Amino acid sequence: MLESSYNLLFGKLALRCLFEDYFEEARHFSTRIMLKPIDDPHVDLIATVSGPLDHKPDENIVGNALFRWQSDIYDPHTFMDLFVSNTDPVLLVRSSAYYPQYGVGAFGFFPVLLKKRVSSEDYGVMGLRYGSSNLSIGATLMPFSLGDEFPKSAWLVSKMGRLTAGVQYEPNFRSKEGTRYNDLENWSCAIGYGLGSGSPLSPSFNFGLELARSSQFIASFYQHVVVQRRVKNPIEEKEVVGITNYIDFGFELQTRVDDNKTSSPNADSTFQVAASWQANKNFLVKGKAGPLSSSIALAFKSWWKPSFTFNISAIRDRTVGNTSFGFGIHVDNLREASYQRADPNFVMLTPNKEHLAEGIHWKHGQRPVLQSDVDSGNFDGIPRELRPLGKIL
Repeated sequence: MLESSYNLLFGKLALRCLFEDYFEEARHFSTRIMLKPIDDPHVDLIATVSGPLDHKPDENIVGNALFRWQSDIYDPHTFMDLFVSNTDPVLLVRSSAYYPQYGVGAFGFFPVLLKKRVSSEDYGVMGLRYGSSNLSIGATLMPFSLGDEFPKSAWLVSKMGRLTAGVQYEPNFRSKEGTRYNDLENWSCAIGYGLGSGSPLSPSFNFGLELARSSQFIASFYQHVVVQRRVKNPIEEKEVVGITNYIDFGFELQTRVDDNKTSSPNADSTFQVAASWQANKNFLVKGKAGPLSSSIALAFKSWWKPSFTFNISAIRDRTVGNTSFGFGIHVDNLREASYQRADPNFVMLTPNKEHLAEGIHWKHGQRPVLQSDVDSGNFDGIPRELRPLGKIL
């Protein structure tokens, strides 16, 4: 609710996860802990510490903490949180209120403590938005500005069937006086074509074209594939006879379309491609490649109580010819293993020629494997993070 819908649609969020998740930064560390009291599920606390492994004059260890209160545990759109940090802003208050019956929401950022206030944004930002399943419109403004910085940003995104189009206005306040509102670089526009419900349990396809700030052209492609395989795992119960694989593929091309001269030819155009394969509920392997570097990551998750995730990544930098490694350890007790395990109610999303019967496809063990309700849009009983975000664009 605090982010422009333009920055989240057109496959941007899925591509960000594909290109960044489990790829650790070399010679840096980061820790993150989330605490949620059992007696009050409306609140939680997230603390993070990150920084370089070796001391550098221009890099410091950064510590943050976020305390969040949510009015309804099933509706994350109305909340208030307090953000504290050892860097600016030292204390930040964020709040959002959304009324689903009208589709109208209001939000704001209010820096309470800063080491130094140098711009109007340091005194607070407020925003209004309207959201439905086919339309999102909103704007942000700085109520304590001098009046020449209105609005801070504005966006309009509309969905018509499988086609999504949007435009965003972000004025560049550093432009010369008199041209800041007429500068075409203040505008960005995008169009996308997408299939699927938006849930990881069903296949999806996204293709997008964007002209960012009238100077950079971005073409992206993302596909999420769900594949069912018949297996007999001796570790599982004998009723479990199927397994679900998840395959992701993404491509992004960025190139400049203006006549600005840059010192490096790589800054004019770049691209990256990535793929991910989740073999089962325990193993995930992914890799990405670009003109300057290539990376590969492997993750293993054990669904104990609590569950543990271990990932290791390798990055090959072709500009200097060296390879660096990173690893991560995650511990959580928030989710159940309902994503990869072939539960009888949520498998066989795409029947093939081998399964000709309608409803019941194959029968092994003590109970049949039924066709999923996901195709029909029935996501009742599925964890919230696996449901599609269809109510708000």
